[in-house]
Amino acid sequence: MAHGSGGGPRPARRGVDWALVGGIVAGVSALGILLALVVLRPGTSGIPDEVVTPGVSSSPPYAAAAPLPPRSATPGAGPVMVADAAWVRSVAEETGIPERALAAYAGAALFKATDRPDCGLGWNTLAAIGLVESDHGRHAGSRIGADGTAHPPILGIALDGSQSARIPDTDDGEFDGDAEYDRAVGPMQLIPQTWINWHVDGNGDGVEDPQNIDDAALAAANYLCRASPDMTDEEGWRAGVGAYNDSRVYLRSVADAANRYAELLASAGTG
Repeated sequence: MAHGSGGGPRPARRGVDWALVGGIVAGVSALGILLALVVLRPGTSGIPDEVVTPGVSSSPPYAAAAPLPPRSATPGAGPVMVADAAWVRSVAEETGIPERALAAYAGAALFKATDRPDCGLGWNTLAAIGLVESDHGRHAGSRIGADGTAHPPILGIALDGSQSARIPDTDDGEFDGDAEYDRAVGPMQLIPQTWINWHVDGNGDGVEDPQNIDDAALAAANYLCRASPDMTDEEGWRAGVGAYNDSRVYLRSVADAANRYAELLASAGTG
């Protein structure tokens, strides 16, 4: 879950070993359970750093950026509407990532490759965060529609301190419907204060909406590259993802998923 301040059927999954995501997503029945497992503010982890997932190496996790997708010959209006549609279809089939979500992750990575080439943020890292945070917008029966918006809206638990860090309301309930405490919102699980600071229109529809995967993926990409201007090496990658959620278990889950996505593409000869 990103925090802090600054500036319908499911596709078939081919060959994906979801045990590699550390069990964070598989079997989760409510966002409240997921959010109780991970940190909500830097330095205050929901899981002690000493906890190690059985069967998973305790070495520092890291995921190199997968190759960027080709650009569309006919890009859409927004900054993230630029990934080649044939690539999106092929990679979605290989990875099990829904096409609409994958197009947003890929487009956001392509945008950052021009906007901040020094950052080196991979689409596979954005996709891994989207998996761990909301199963690519599919959590609890939600789906990302053709317009990129999650229906029904995805909301996390009230951050009232009972299962999480305590974060009093910062948006008068505008984005999360809760005027007492903040809740993480949307497929990338941005808390309202983060969205207020990083809101962006990713698809050029004139609306900035944290429930929209295009807007949310680009806001997350901007946040990550601000948190760590260079994510091309292990230290920089961990700094960026750690700013999103400062837990070793979370880092490992994201790294495992991101590496698996890259491996699936390499084995398929895609990308």
